[in-house]
Amino acid sequence: MLPSGPTLRHVLVIGVDGVRFDLLGPAVTPVIWGFGRDGFLGPVPIDETTPTWSGPCWATIATGCGVDGHGITGNDLTGHRLADHPDFVTLATRAGLPTLLAVSGWPPLAVAEDGGPLFAEAARREFVPVAEVSLEGWDAADEATTARAAGILAEEGPRLSFVYLGAVDITGHAVGAGAAYRAAARAADERVGRLLAAVRSRPESAQEGWTTVVVTDHGHLDRGGHDGREPEVATAWAAAAGPGIRPGGPSPVTRQVQIAPLVLAALGDIGGSLRGTAEAEDHAGEDGEGGQALKRRDGARTG
Repeated sequence: MLPSGPTLRHVLVIGVDGVRFDLLGPAVTPVIWGFGRDGFLGPVPIDETTPTWSGPCWATIATGCGVDGHGITGNDLTGHRLADHPDFVTLATRAGLPTLLAVSGWPPLAVAEDGGPLFAEAARREFVPVAEVSLEGWDAADEATTARAAGILAEEGPRLSFVYLGAVDITGHAVGAGAAYRAAARAADERVGRLLAAVRSRPESAQEGWTTVVVTDHGHLDRGGHDGREPEVATAWAAAAGPGIRPGGPSPVTRQVQIAPLVLAALGDIGGSLRGTAEAEDHAGEDGEGGQALKRRDGARTG
């Protein structure tokens, strides 16, 4: 049973875009794989009604409601209904908690572009644009985002943080799910480890009750790209460890709408209303085109 009631618990959510579930393992992603030992790690099939694009998947993850609720069906978020279905960072911020949003590269998650921001409110907002639209540029943005977020986590310890890394997905689109894609996943896993180390470096960390959640939005075809229902595309995953999560136990997350309620439950119920929006909604085409199309207006990105 996850903790409820007023607490001083802290939650770190790390979103790593476009990582296939069958890629996870001790050789490529040892840090993420360790959640299966210290907490849980399991597949999360994307609902049939949710397009396998980043926009609708991240909206479902962040709000705890499906497409019928948040209204996002592609990577341009214009026309969304996020005012009625706010994300977990916004809910925590409105409750008066210190929060952090740190986003690499993809504007509509963090800024007013392409219908964004998906995450409407945050006490501290860090957006690192991609200086050069290339695999190297995206890797540099992920690196800078990780460095900024690690410093803030270590020094300030926000009650709720969301950190987004995008280079793995971009690599899959550019060159497919081969050696470079695995290398990008390995780099992302190392960055996840650095964020966890930043939390552990806090003298108060043992008393702060940190829960860490790591999640992806969708997978990739072997040739790169996604917008269909192939198992390697439509199987996302979630991992978490922290107070109230039984190590090595079965995953309590089997749908993307269950992630936001998990995050808010781990944080603690502030004022009796934090979990309401996400829990109420719990019931409720693109392809790999190479590196030249890492961003585009009709979808704001390729994944």
